[in-house]
Amino acid sequence: MLAVGDLGSIFLLALGAMFNPTLLAAVTLMMLMPRTKELMFGYLLGAYLASITLGMLVVYSLHGSGSVQTAQHSLTPVEDLVLGALALIVGFVLRSGRDERLRERRRRRRAEKHGGEPERKSWPERMLGRGSARVSFAVGVALSLPGVSYLAALDLIAKQDVGRAETALLVLAVCLIQQALLELPLLGYLLAPEWTQGAVERFRAWLGRNARRLIARGAFAVGGLLVLRGAIELIAQ
Repeated sequence: MLAVGDLGSIFLLALGAMFNPTLLAAVTLMMLMPRTKELMFGYLLGAYLASITLGMLVVYSLHGSGSVQTAQHSLTPVEDLVLGALALIVGFVLRSGRDERLRERRRRRRAEKHGGEPERKSWPERMLGRGSARVSFAVGVALSLPGVSYLAALDLIAKQDVGRAETALLVLAVCLIQQALLELPLLGYLLAPEWTQGAVERFRAWLGRNARRLIARGAFAVGGLLVLRGAIELIAQ
């Protein structure tokens, strides 16, 4: 019997999985590129394939083998402090503009070395930049790695005393919630294509003006919280 409290916990974990950093980065990148709708649709299908397949395997076959518990390993206080310090450094560099000067020097050196060849992009940028739904499908499969929240939701589903059909429906529900950042824009393209395209254009312009400041603030916030948690845990030991 599935308890209401457990059902709520599963859906909360699914919402947490929605903010997977890899998915956030991929959605942002696709919204900055032409043919956003095609890229998102292909990526969504690939993400569905990877997350649903993995979810069914974990719930039905791998629970108890240690795969879920191992993925939920919590950070030690020292790791908190180190990662927090790194995040604060990233925030400081972005806020000061030193990263832009460093990139400019690298671009000049690369141009001198290769005779003015364009800067080499990352693998996801090169793949998604081709504007093909087939390519974004492959990228969606490759980048849809399970996060802690997703695995925790699967672990909780596996512990429920329900039938196989109900278990499968719960896994599907978690996967659907997890991909909401892709599903909602695509639904907008289906129901209100002109408004959605306008919203995407406005997002591109807004991100171009505010991306550096937002990333810096996020890095400061995450770094500060990690350092604080690590310090508290060290004092408590």
